[in-house]
Amino acid sequence: MDTTLDPPELDPGTDIGHVHLKVADLDRALAFYRDVLGFELTGRLGDQAAFLSAGGYHHHIGLNTWESRGGSPPPRRATGLYHVAIRYPTRAALARALRALLERHYPLEGASDHGVSEAIYLQDPDGNGIELYTDRPRETWPKADDGSYAMVVEALDLDDLLSAADAG
Repeated sequence: MDTTLDPPELDPGTDIGHVHLKVADLDRALAFYRDVLGFELTGRLGDQAAFLSAGGYHHHIGLNTWESRGGSPPPRRATGLYHVAIRYPTRAALARALRALLERHYPLEGASDHGVSEAIYLQDPDGNGIELYTDRPRETWPKADDGSYAMVVEALDLDDLLSAADAG
């Protein structure tokens, strides 16, 4: 790989369309993404794969057992996916997701205020890291002296977040 070349220009409209995860048990994974997080099942290939979305898109999340049926999560000190970040459109929507997790006694691993966003961390049943977050308005994002974003990792006040659940 030649790293001496200038990076290619990336269209600013580029985004990540979906994530496809290997899971050990398709029904167990569906129970999490559909019944705990609220994604809609948009398609299924028997007991091998399922596709889920928010808002009628063909799929944001793909799940499959093609190489992983009955498998175990990868070891924590291995390379691979750190987490999948699911962005909620509003603070109220994130608060409702948090409330649903708490009502279902789903374990949280952490919650952070990053200055630019508020985030909740957990794992799916296969040990995949999940971040549920919402961005703050871009004009409020903290900046460093050099103009870059000054993200932080501070404790997120979950009670204050939950108070936004019934707004908007």
